[in-house]
Parts: sequence; C-alpha cells; structure tokens
Amino acid sequence: MNRIIILSVISSFLILPFFSMVRLAAQDLVAKRYYSGFDIAHDTYNAISTASDGKIYYVLSSVSIDRGGQVYRYDPDLDKVEFLADITEICGEKEAKAISQGKSHVRFYEKDGILYFATHLGYYEIIDGMERLPENPPDGYTLYPGGHILSYNLSSGEFKDLVTAPDGEGIITMVMDTDRGDIYGITWPKGYFIHYDLNKDKLKNLGLVSANGEAGIPGDDYRVLCRSMFVDHRDGLVYYSTSEGNIFSYRPGSEKIEKVENVNLRLDYFGKYDPTNPGSMGYNWRKIMWYPEEGAAYGVHGNSGYLFRFDPRKPEIEIVDRITSEPSKKCGMFDQFSYGYLGFQLGPDKQTLYYLTGGPIYIDGQRLKGKDRIAMGAAKGLENLHLVTYNIPNRKYFDHGPVFYSDGTRPTYVNSIAIGPYGNVYTLARFEQNGKIIEDLVKIPNPFTEK
Repeated sequence: MNRIIILSVISSFLILPFFSMVRLAAQDLVAKRYYSGFDIAHDTYNAISTASDGKIYYVLSSVSIDRGGQVYRYDPDLDKVEFLADITEICGEKEAKAISQGKSHVRFYEKDGILYFATHLGYYEIIDGMERLPENPPDGYTLYPGGHILSYNLSSGEFKDLVTAPDGEGIITMVMDTDRGDIYGITWPKGYFIHYDLNKDKLKNLGLVSANGEAGIPGDDYRVLCRSMFVDHRDGLVYYSTSEGNIFSYRPGSEKIEKVENVNLRLDYFGKYDPTNPGSMGYNWRKIMWYPEEGAAYGVHGNSGYLFRFDPRKPEIEIVDRITSEPSKKCGMFDQFSYGYLGFQLGPDKQTLYYLTGGPIYIDGQRLKGKDRIAMGAAKGLENLHLVTYNIPNRKYFDHGPVFYSDGTRPTYVNSIAIGPYGNVYTLARFEQNGKIIEDLVKIPNPFTEK
C-alpha cells in the first residue's frame, strides 16, 4: 500500500513542467520565494493568514505518515521566517505511532489576540483510484486519530489543543464567529458538520452535510464537500453549500441544520455538473466571505470563476462579474485547477477582493490546453498565475497580470492568500529548492505600487 501512496504523490508532482522559462515583461509581477526549511513541504490549501501583530502565519503540509505539518511565522519588517511548531506535536501525538497530522486546510481566525485553526491528514490510501482515509495503516502504525482544533496565543507563544473531530475524520473546512466564540467545521471524508463552543468548551456533531461526502461511491452517494463557510455576524448564523447547489444554515443553540429555501447555486453561468462524481466542486461555491457593509456575502464559483453576491435575508444570489484572468475571459476557458482557487480574500481596506487565479499559456500563438476531465480535483494542465483585484463599492475589476519568479519560472498549485501590512500579497506555491519540488511561502509585491 505504501508504494501506491508514494507513487500517487510523485505523479502529482510530475504534472509540473513549469520550469520552461519565460522572458519577463515590464508589467509582470515578480514574486520572491522563501525556503522555510521543510524539505518535504507539499501542497497547502487556505492555511495562511495575517494576524494583528502584522506577521504572516502559515502551515506547510506533509504527506509523510510520521512527519506532521509545520507552523511558521513570517515577519515582514525583518523579512525573516521563523519555525513555530509541528502540528502533530501540538496535538500530543508525537509518540503515538498514528498517521500524522499532516496538514491544515483552513485559515487562521483571531479572537482576543489568539489564533484558531484546525488540522487535517496528508497521508492517504489509494482505494479504487481515489485518495481515501487510510483503512490499512502500515505495520507499526495506527489509524488517523482525527483532526484537532488548535489555538495559538500571539503574546505568550503558547499552543493549545482544544478538541478532536469525531470518528477519526480530518477537518477540511472551518470558520469562526469571532464575536461570539463559535467555531464551525466540516470533516473529511464523510462530511460531519461540527460546532465547537469556545466559551463552554463543548463540541457538537450535527451529522452529515451531503450524502456520504467524499467517502461515498462515485455515481452513487459521493458528494464533494464545501471548502468555505461564512458567518452572518448580525445574527451568528453560519452558511455552507453542497455540490447539488443547495445552501444550508445553522443557528448556534439549535439542534438542526436548515436548508435555505427559494435560492440555489444551480446557475447556468456556473456550468453543468453531476454532483455524484468527483473531479470538480460541482455547484458548491469555492470560497466565500461576509461583507458587512452590504449585509451580504461575496463568493466565487470554482471552474467558472464567477463572482456572486448572496443576500441571506432575501434570500438571493446575484452574479456580479467574472473575475478570472483577462486572458481567460478572452478565450472563454474554465479554471485549469478543476476545483477552482481558494486564494480569494478581502483586503485590508475591507472593500477590495484579492484573487489568485489562472491564465492560459500561449506557445506560437496556440493556447496550451489541458485534459478535458480528471478523476480528482487537481490541475488539468499548466497555466500562468494571475493576481486579480475587485473593488466592491466601485465594481472595478483589474487583472494585474501574470506572476513569475525572478528566473522566469511560474508559481503553481496556488490555493491560499494573505495580504500583508504593506499591501504585499503572500501565498504558498510550488518551486524548485535544491533540485526538489516543494511548496513554500511566496511574496508578491503590492500590485498597487507603481512599477
């Protein structure tokens, strides 16, 4: 089994012919790479955020059975990376001989000077051609013990292990109501909706959100799980979507999840999907966030790249704009990363959306095309990385152009974003380090600074 898993990881790296050089143009954004010291760092989703101390916190992922994901802090003033902790050790499982806490798939949320985040696994078993929660651990190891909700005190530097997810599931989605102290999550692979009340130190499991989640059988009870939720801070309701395009809400203190009636995400502009099959996010929103100025949420649909506005009290979905890259708009292509992109965040001005998305590559005037369909959510083909901003009040879209490293190679597998105190954009992307492909911290210069 181990050989199959390792080959799966290697094959995902081999999608990367991104070392073909390009000649940098004056308008290109040139990104700086940082090597944090983790030589097996694998693809990271969401797990980077800017804290109130002005520093950037991030987790580098591991696919190793016995090496956990690593937490780091970057100081923009010192231009320095600092190692903070191994998440398996934070969870108290260093000596457990269990499948490690290999990843964090969620952003950091801050309340009263404390960051909150959650853990996930990075070591999978390939079953029927899909990455599954391991059922047959190697000799000497036990099954994955389940994801944890963790905290980090910015003043004292202390990590705490708060609670563990049920049934040995990882935590793939998380959001926090920082006003009320409620943390919500969706587990992987089955997809339990969990509510952790920070004030009462109590975890509630409200059941499965969509059929049998990503533990299901394709064509039957398989459903890809929502990767982003939002809280309406006026009333504390939390919202998530499903691959069928339905929207659900949960009110803390209640005992049930309710479907939001008279609205859904099955819109023609998003495309047509079979929610029972893997390979895309279906009708799920890819990333969404609360915009208090309008009492609404703004989200992006993966694959199609449409920005939409969701008013939960009407309720109503409004298509706002297509915020894929300018070249993608012109040629009409979908996202090459079949799940869409998670690098979508409201900026420090609280009105400008930042989006790291893909763009087509042209060779001798011909667009480089990827695969038409893939079995799991991954890149269909090579593409450029573009930084797009969208000012909500002014309805102003702007593609700041492609992003390259100083040697002309491309950042790839980008699914995270944080905007620093000086307007620089931070993400986690693949690059070559000492002859090996890793994924690590990347800084993109402030796109609004004159070049």
